[in-house]
Amino acid sequence: MDWIPKRIVPLLAASRQAFCQERTYHRFLIVLAAVILTTGSRTISNVLRTIGRLGPGDASSYHRVFSKRPWSTWKLSRALVGFILEHWAPEGPVALAGDDTVDGHPGKKVYGKGCHRDAVRSTHSMTAYRWGHKWVVLAILVKFPFAHRPWALPVMVALYRSKPFDEEHGLRHRTPAELMRRMLAVLIHWFPERKWQFVGDGGFGTHPLAHFCHRHQKHLTLVSKFYPDANLYDAPPRRTKKVGRPRKRGRKLPSPQEVVSKTKKFRRLTVSWYGGGRRRVEVAHGTGYWFKGGVGLVPVLWVYVRDLTGTHRDEYFFTTDVRLSLKRVIELYTARWSIETTFQEMRSYLGLETTRGRTENTVLRTAPCLFGLYSVVALCYAVLPGRGLHIATISWSGKTTITFSDAMATVRRWIWLHWVFENLQEGHVLKNLPRHLRRTILYAMTQAA
Repeated sequence: MDWIPKRIVPLLAASRQAFCQERTYHRFLIVLAAVILTTGSRTISNVLRTIGRLGPGDASSYHRVFSKRPWSTWKLSRALVGFILEHWAPEGPVALAGDDTVDGHPGKKVYGKGCHRDAVRSTHSMTAYRWGHKWVVLAILVKFPFAHRPWALPVMVALYRSKPFDEEHGLRHRTPAELMRRMLAVLIHWFPERKWQFVGDGGFGTHPLAHFCHRHQKHLTLVSKFYPDANLYDAPPRRTKKVGRPRKRGRKLPSPQEVVSKTKKFRRLTVSWYGGGRRRVEVAHGTGYWFKGGVGLVPVLWVYVRDLTGTHRDEYFFTTDVRLSLKRVIELYTARWSIETTFQEMRSYLGLETTRGRTENTVLRTAPCLFGLYSVVALCYAVLPGRGLHIATISWSGKTTITFSDAMATVRRWIWLHWVFENLQEGHVLKNLPRHLRRTILYAMTQAA
């Protein structure tokens, strides 16, 4: 595939190791390219209709790539992480964002399907539920030079199975936080020389996950929301020769909300905010050992944040690295919002909820590959020569930066010109058209809707 940008070839070469057969790998790449070009549902049948005779062989062979052929999504993840680290984070701590999202899926006999809380449709006063798959996603936050905010590029995905489903199939039940802990452990195992800073919302700010990060403090830091009434203590006193079990914790410390209520003078900072803007905030902070029975103590730095504009509610954050600056803690957490943007763009431009796989292998492969494809599209756009200079991007009032829709449209245009038209030997027809007509046709074909 000589149409692939040269700087992306190392990623594809590393991905080749995930497949046992060259034919399966070739069909996998064709499907990924077809998914980028397709509008509407991303079923195998629909993406094959988009590329026509560019997909050699019987259509059933492409279905079997996801349902029967042996290959590993874990090896694909490792190749993707390695490529991002080498080209976009060669040194220093790497920021990670984690969250879960519900992917609606119709049908009665779909593997792993359950009834889950839909965070998108739920409010503080009403909880909405939805039938489908709940995916726990780990993404790397990458600051591209053409963007004002970091982009959350998914690299690892795990399916959350409901408790009734696990009981029915005799499986050990794992919460989203436990699945995230497993993915973080794999990441540490793959790249033990790197330092990771993981950011998650309140669902991942659990004491067991904080304890795990503290155990691996040389490699991993946790930043998340904190509890205003958290149990905080001093460090346990030194052991003495006194008979009896030594104390496991020191004296009780005031809770964060008690400290804030007694604080008369707050510190003011200007920090990066949700969506890439800047905001003036007031902060208070403290340190202590977070205690939970049966688990032990975890040293934490907590930060209280009050938005001075009054548009955002007061919040408490914490980190397991007590040496982090208050500004860094706040900016790490607000950068987490990029993963919410990723979920929305996945639905709008990559058809996250339009797949129709039902078997175990298909379900466990299709959605993770779509998440990985989001990262591949962003990386391709970042290395394309003359990106965005020869295509009319979607604009609206207040838009000041490149969005994923622009990246999607540009990568689509590249594939149409360098793969579809060239292989169908119809490139000369397009070149013979008037320039304004050629641009109009390409614009209509490559929009990311």
